[in-house]
Amino acid sequence: MTRKFDGDRLLVATHNKGKLEEMVHLLEPFGVSVVGAGEMNLPEPEETEDTFVGNARIKAHAAAKATGLPALSDDSGITIDALDGAPGVYTADWAETGEGRDFLMAMTRAHEELESKDAAHPRTAQFRCTLVLAWPDGHDEVFEGVSPGHLVWPIRGKDGFGYDPMFVPDGHDITFAEMDRWEKNKISHRGRAVEMFVKGCFDG
Repeated sequence: MTRKFDGDRLLVATHNKGKLEEMVHLLEPFGVSVVGAGEMNLPEPEETEDTFVGNARIKAHAAAKATGLPALSDDSGITIDALDGAPGVYTADWAETGEGRDFLMAMTRAHEELESKDAAHPRTAQFRCTLVLAWPDGHDEVFEGVSPGHLVWPIRGKDGFGYDPMFVPDGHDITFAEMDRWEKNKISHRGRAVEMFVKGCFDG
C-alpha cells in the first residue's frame, strides 16, 4: 500500500529551476506548497550509486533528513540499447566539461559510438525517470517512468534540453526538441513518473 502524502509542504530536491516550476504547476491542484533545495540552501549530495533509483534515494533522503520535510527527488537519463544501456546514470557526465555541460558533445559521442559499432536502425533508446519521495522517518516510495523511442542524426529542434534533439518518441515523427514543452510533458519519462507519483500519493 502506497503511503499517501498528507502534509502541506513538499521539498523538491533539485537546484534545477525548470524541474521545480514543473512540480509547482503539477501539484497546484492539491494545495501543496513546493519549495526547492536551492531556496533551502541545501548542498547537492554526491551521487555514488550506479542505478537511477539509488541516486534518487540519496538525494531525497539527504534532503528529508536535513529539513524535516518530505522530499521528492528524481534521477533520469537515457539508455541506448545498442550501447548496452549507456550512458544511463552517466547521461549528464557525458556532457561534463571544465566549463559546464555541453550536450552537443554528449550527443555527438553517442552518435559516434553507435556509428563505430555499425548499430542497426532503428537505434532504439529510452528516456527513464525515477522519482523517490522520502519522509524524515526514512520511509520512501518509488515511481518510475519510461519513454521509449529511437535516435536520429543529424539532431533536430531548438526546444527541450539534454539529448532531446536526437530522440524521437514512439508514435511520433518529431524529436522531443521539436515539440511544444507541454505536449512533451504529457508523454515524457518525467511526465509519466509524475503521473504515477500523483496517483500513488495524492489521488484516492
